[in-house]
Amino acid sequence: MPAPLCLIESSPILPKSADAVVIGGGIVGVFAAYYLARSGLRVALVEKGLIGAEQSSRNWGWCRQQNRDGRELPIATKSLDLWERFATESGEDTGFRRCGLFYLSNDEQEIAGWARWHDFAKTVGVTTHMLDGAAATERGRATGRIWKGGVFSPTDGIADPANAAPAVARAIKKLGSTVHQNCAARGLETEAGRVSGVITESGTIRTKTAILAGGAWASAFCRQLGIRFPQASVRSSILAVSAGAEGLPDALHTSGVSVTRRGDGGYTLAISGRGRVDVTPQQLRFSSQFIPMFLKRRKSLSPGGLEGFRSGHESLKRWRLDRATPMERMRILDPKPDHATIELTHARALELLPELQKTKITAAWAGYIDSTPDGVPGIGEIATLPGFILAAGFSGHGFGIGPGAGHLIADIVTGAAPIVDPLPYHPSRFASSVWGKVADF
Repeated sequence: MPAPLCLIESSPILPKSADAVVIGGGIVGVFAAYYLARSGLRVALVEKGLIGAEQSSRNWGWCRQQNRDGRELPIATKSLDLWERFATESGEDTGFRRCGLFYLSNDEQEIAGWARWHDFAKTVGVTTHMLDGAAATERGRATGRIWKGGVFSPTDGIADPANAAPAVARAIKKLGSTVHQNCAARGLETEAGRVSGVITESGTIRTKTAILAGGAWASAFCRQLGIRFPQASVRSSILAVSAGAEGLPDALHTSGVSVTRRGDGGYTLAISGRGRVDVTPQQLRFSSQFIPMFLKRRKSLSPGGLEGFRSGHESLKRWRLDRATPMERMRILDPKPDHATIELTHARALELLPELQKTKITAAWAGYIDSTPDGVPGIGEIATLPGFILAAGFSGHGFGIGPGAGHLIADIVTGAAPIVDPLPYHPSRFASSVWGKVADF
């Protein structure tokens, strides 16, 4: 079974023009469209498949500051506030709540790393609590184990991946802008060297601003425009179990397995960082730039198969704008989960939390996590094509920082004071090496 997803209705008519067009209906795309619409712009959001159907509904649902790379921490902190405010502003429910995130470990080196981050967090006003062995064991009593240490970040939280992006899309329509599903963007029109329109399978929308929030498809789309955006995808496999377990933390991470309570009372189970690398033409093209990333995370990654070739999202082919594109042939990336990982994840979860033996597996799925060479997203206007703003490569962190990223994109478009410093995210940095710059978490 695929990941759970709430379905919404599309707007009935594709507009002939808009102040801005957002390409991609994942969490970053919907929040970008939402904040643009709140600023008074007429926005059209186009999605080749369904809102939130790819990685935005296939993740853990964590919205965290804890263990963020220093470059991402400011946008993570802002995002938590925006997650909280969204429900009041919009009347829509994303399932967000600050339940706190809980980490446990018996690895002294891992605990020492958390302690260093704790010291850094104090300098930027982030609250996190280091737990000694006694405190970690008491808070982690559901495991029935003795632990050497842990971390609890009380202001962090979770949202519901099945409902979050659809809820934001509904809010966009309330503001008078439009949302179009099963409407792939094929390319852009330009006049005098800048964006003048977005060509979709259903017609062209005249606009001076196009935001590409295309997730794992972003690099292939950029290639059609002559823009080089290094991107690689990792296939991550997750499962969900039914409600029935009691007394468990809402969100628990260990090196062996991580567990998150879902809105229906069940749990999502995953192994942090574990994934399959499906070799594709795009992977080979950018392989040299990803060497530092793969070396740093080689213990968690394994060779994949032909899923990437079949999906078509990392092709190097050029496509014509008057014919069906790879996005129309593969509306929703739904790769096969790695069964060995699913079995291992479930076994580890049952061993860690015996209460989960009262539950049953309800679904298992995989998704493609799109990464940049340094593990930090690319957000910013492309200098060679004014009016074209890239927002992709969120490296498994996009769900949690989606509101902040969307707000930053809106700030760039409108010229408002940016919610965070945009410089660390600008795609121009990919022109240089990332040795020594790969994100720690």
